Parts: sequence; structure tokens; C-alpha cells
Amino acid sequence: MTTIEFQVTGMSCGHCEASVRSEVGAVPGVASAEASAATGRLVVEASGPVDEAAVIAAVAEAGYTAARAA
Repeated sequence: MTTIEFQVTGMSCGHCEASVRSEVGAVPGVASAEASAATGRLVVEASGPVDEAAVIAAVAEAGYTAARAA
């Protein structure tokens, strides 16, 4: 299992977190996604290779912006 962290801007509530989880969870290869409005972090667990650009696009589809965490 691989863990990838992203910084997400714009989330402010539980609904925001759920929207991000739902969109990112649909990306091929993503086993789970946990978003936190409090920290602005998205933690993605993947069972194989995951296209980071697809994760960032899924976050954008939910209405937020994301970048790979340093």
C-alpha cells in the first residue's frame, strides 16, 4: 500500500471533506481517501500506481485546489 499526501485549499467543513473523498475515491487505483478541512490535508492510500494529476483533477472537480504535499 502506498500513501500519498496532498495539500488542499478551500475546504472548510465536513461537506467539503465528503466531496473530496467521493471524487478522489473514484480515481483508479485509490483504495481510500481521507480529507481534513482542519489541516487542509488529503491522504490517499493506493493499492498500486495512482496518477497524481488525476487526483488533483478530482479535487478540482469537487471545487477545491490541491498540490502534492512536500
